[in-house]
Amino acid sequence: MKVDLIVPRMPLEAVPALARRVEALGFDGLWFGETGGDPFLAIALAAEHTERITLGTAVAIAFPRSPMVMAYIGWDLQRLARGRMILGLGSQVKGHIERRFGLSWKAPVPWLRDYIAAVRAIWASWREGTPLNFRSEHYHLTLMTPFFTPEPNPYPDAPIYISAVNRAMLRLAGRVADGVHVHPLHSERYVRELVLPELEAGWRAAGRDRSALEIVVTVIIASGRGPEEWAESRHFARSQIGFYGSTPTYRVLLELHGFAEHADRLRALAAAGRWSELADAIPEEMLHTFAVVAPPEEIAERLRERYRGIADRIVFYGLRPPRPLDDEAFWRETIRALKD
Repeated sequence: MKVDLIVPRMPLEAVPALARRVEALGFDGLWFGETGGDPFLAIALAAEHTERITLGTAVAIAFPRSPMVMAYIGWDLQRLARGRMILGLGSQVKGHIERRFGLSWKAPVPWLRDYIAAVRAIWASWREGTPLNFRSEHYHLTLMTPFFTPEPNPYPDAPIYISAVNRAMLRLAGRVADGVHVHPLHSERYVRELVLPELEAGWRAAGRDRSALEIVVTVIIASGRGPEEWAESRHFARSQIGFYGSTPTYRVLLELHGFAEHADRLRALAAAGRWSELADAIPEEMLHTFAVVAPPEEIAERLRERYRGIADRIVFYGLRPPRPLDDEAFWRETIRALKD
């Protein structure tokens, strides 16, 4: 397995030092989320200050940006990163698309399918020097002149990964994506019983096989050395589970384990704006279902047990990693153990 770190949000001025540190510790990749800022700006900074690690979005929200805008971004960053860029895209949920981004909601699976095809068609037009002629249900793109064609890119097109939770989106990932981001709110049972079969159905329908798709799993971890660290880490893990669990789109994960009543409770707290109470609504059983709970020295073994045969990349959640990044001995040993 490859071992990565994800940073959902970070001040841009802190990105260069973080990227250098992540690369020096031996991580394989660094991902940036789109929560409190633009992840592409962070990738541009990280690309300038690293030489080896993969850099990607996990994930950038696709629909607020036209496929043409996304194609330019992906083309330029792949060149700047010297071929190390992964374009990770997500659909977001209805409420955010309508009320945060101000767009009309459409069925996300066919929309994202057309979106990915459009981005690839634009790249092909630039790379091959052929007329742009993409027509689908959602996009008609037929104008590209030399003046608006970017400089040649010596690197292959950036791989496109998508985030997927429910069955239809997982099948889409298997059919058309280069990789899939498994949502941080997941259990081993959910991945084995729902994610893998739907991905396989998708890649088989497209005449592909398992090698065509990289499976990326971001893990919520509760760990610590001493009571204070344990308490802080467990609270953070509970808060993340509570935040994600309050979203109706992710209810399927909770229902799979009999947590439907907890999903209702979390949704009610979120609707009332009582965000600080979400962590306290997560019982111990739910914490252990959706997070890896282990002391630092056991984390690598627990991750290997849980994700062997599933994940191609394991991603540590950078908002609250199991150990600070200055704990060099822990990270080097953990990364080495996961790669063995």
